[in-house]
Amino acid sequence: MAKPLRVGLIGSRFMGKAHSNAWMSAGCFFELPRDIVMSTICARDRKATAQFAQRWGWTNWTADWRELMDDPAIDLVDVATPNHVHAEQAVAALEAGKHVACEKPLAATLADARQMRDAAAKAKRRGAMTFVWFNYRRCPAVAFAHQLVRKGRLGRIFHVRASYLQDWGGPSTPLLWRFDAKQAGSGAHGDLNAHIVDLARFLTGEEVVEVAGAIEHTFIKERPLPAGEGTLKGKGARRKGRSTVDDCVIFLARMGGGAVASFEATRLATGNQNRNRIEVNGEKGAFVFDFERMNELLWWDNTLPSAERGWSRIMCTNGGDHPYADAYWPPAHLLGYEHGFVSEAADIVKAVAGRKPVCPLPDFEDAYRTQVVLEAAIVSARERRPVAIKEIG
Repeated sequence: MAKPLRVGLIGSRFMGKAHSNAWMSAGCFFELPRDIVMSTICARDRKATAQFAQRWGWTNWTADWRELMDDPAIDLVDVATPNHVHAEQAVAALEAGKHVACEKPLAATLADARQMRDAAAKAKRRGAMTFVWFNYRRCPAVAFAHQLVRKGRLGRIFHVRASYLQDWGGPSTPLLWRFDAKQAGSGAHGDLNAHIVDLARFLTGEEVVEVAGAIEHTFIKERPLPAGEGTLKGKGARRKGRSTVDDCVIFLARMGGGAVASFEATRLATGNQNRNRIEVNGEKGAFVFDFERMNELLWWDNTLPSAERGWSRIMCTNGGDHPYADAYWPPAHLLGYEHGFVSEAADIVKAVAGRKPVCPLPDFEDAYRTQVVLEAAIVSARERRPVAIKEIG
């Protein structure tokens, strides 16, 4: 029997729940080469962390993340904390000989991302592996589109058209850590454009080589402080603080294979709750993926006679036909947001055990390339000029 993979997780908020569910569920849906042991959860609030551990299946809990690095029984550290502490925690885990899985974007700054990439390269020589939670790669429809491109079904690629639109960031949204540049690094750009840049690279197999032009904009300059942090005595009014990140970043780019691309990320696209959409147009075919209809892929076969061409809707839920689908439910018994994390956790276990994952897993080097594109877009927006990726890193 292979020894279990013992996991420690740092972070217990939104991503902490998503990752906990993934580690809890992966062995139920997938036949894994190693069992998963949810060893230790770490977060700052001791009482809340103890409750979280009991609810989500963690054996131990702590308020000091360094205890995970010092525990020889933990094989993999999962970093699900705000962006500005990714580097410190991930590098410490790698230096302690752990495998590391980290949330996206890789870091709050390019300098931190470069430090993480370099630490991962050194640790890799000692057998440590790194992973980044670009969970949308593991939607069956996205993984199937990836297969279509690799089979040459699109032929030469002309266009990538990607957008990630949300509408939760209006004036009444509190000044959470995501609106603080010291913690987040950027706003919608790092949070959302990171996903669609990764998808464009993953799906086409091409790297971004130039950002041709960009716009960065902050619509909401001030936001109310979170509840309990800023009520004026006797007046009932909420104090406000300054938002120091972008609300929207749009940029144009060129891909290494000759395709042109557009990327748009915003938290103020009224009517779009979580519209992660990418369209790829090729000489022989095209596809559209929209996460708000995540089980579907729209497909255009340009090799058909002109009278027969048209968009077809593929329900990507058939086990044996569509990646990951056979681990879950019968056809058209739909998957949800959480299953991307479950499938990624399963692939991480396979990779650590020396098995081939269903589709490629991004490591720190891979995620660093996405971070370089994000940096190039910001430089382009602020200096109002095209920026070659090789200028940045």
